[in-house]
Amino acid sequence: MIETSNTEIQLTNRPVGMPTMENFEFVETAIPSPKENELLVRTLYLSVDPYMRGRMNDAKSYIPPFELNEAMSGGIVAEVVESKVEGFEQGDIVTGNLKWSKYSLVNEKEIRKIDPAVAPISSHLGVLGMPGLTAYFGLLDIGKPKENETVVVSGASGAVGSLVGQIAKLKGAKVVGIAGTAEKVNYLLDELRFDAAVNYKDSDFKTKLKNALSEGVDVYYDNVGGEISDEVMTYMNRNSRIPVCGAISAYNLTRPDIGPRVQGLLIKNSVLMQGFTVGNYSDGFQIAAADLGKWLKEGKLKYEETIVEGFDQTINAFLGLFKGTNLGKQIVKVAEPKYSKK
Repeated sequence: MIETSNTEIQLTNRPVGMPTMENFEFVETAIPSPKENELLVRTLYLSVDPYMRGRMNDAKSYIPPFELNEAMSGGIVAEVVESKVEGFEQGDIVTGNLKWSKYSLVNEKEIRKIDPAVAPISSHLGVLGMPGLTAYFGLLDIGKPKENETVVVSGASGAVGSLVGQIAKLKGAKVVGIAGTAEKVNYLLDELRFDAAVNYKDSDFKTKLKNALSEGVDVYYDNVGGEISDEVMTYMNRNSRIPVCGAISAYNLTRPDIGPRVQGLLIKNSVLMQGFTVGNYSDGFQIAAADLGKWLKEGKLKYEETIVEGFDQTINAFLGLFKGTNLGKQIVKVAEPKYSKK
């Protein structure tokens, strides 16, 4: 079936609390034609990520907010349909931070080629993409796990957390994961070989966590914030480290998130607590990607993807992130390659 029109997803009004379908609109547009030094690409896979919720607010942050009545954007794997750029041709598979749109016009600085022979192309939105890099730098640069130390990961079955735990295991650490269902706990234990895993929704969560942390915590990789982090922080050892990656528990709150004061704990135990975003480490992306690719090829890293099919399911997939419906990386499959020669 030949498509004769394009569709993009726009943010039409800023959500208060949990977003709903009423905050978005699917808008039909014309398929653009590339001019000199431009490429027309067709979206194959689209990434939805928790950080996008913050960009829906009109507030100063490390990345500008989404503009109203314009296409949203995020990690995309796409196929070149038409190229007016030397070095790119029809059928090349590329990735970049592009519009939530079936078709997009891009320049060569916005994308990079990927080799479909290395790994499934969707993995460039997960283990070989932003989540993999986030896990790598947050753990190794801030967390600095040592052999036999205890590393705790919240959001441990997600795209970032699952990789953090595996990399920590590669460094010889003991790993404790925190997740939200029995299925996810079993996945951490049986598939990823974490040393312990606990379900924060269990009525005896605090007791199970205490039992798992008999030697305290040397590194806490914080993906969620909130009451889970409040509890973990009571077990921090002297000179321990806390990379703060995310605070998904607070993203949809309509009032300020108020919890225990941590200053005394940090001082008493000489704890380092540092927030970061993956963009801080752009100079090291090439080295990190090489390490992640090597570990993946050697079978030292496993990953899961939760893939929903259809561009029209994008918003449902995004909202599912806040309900914990995904295991590993949440991805939307928009289309199959049409022109790829590989």
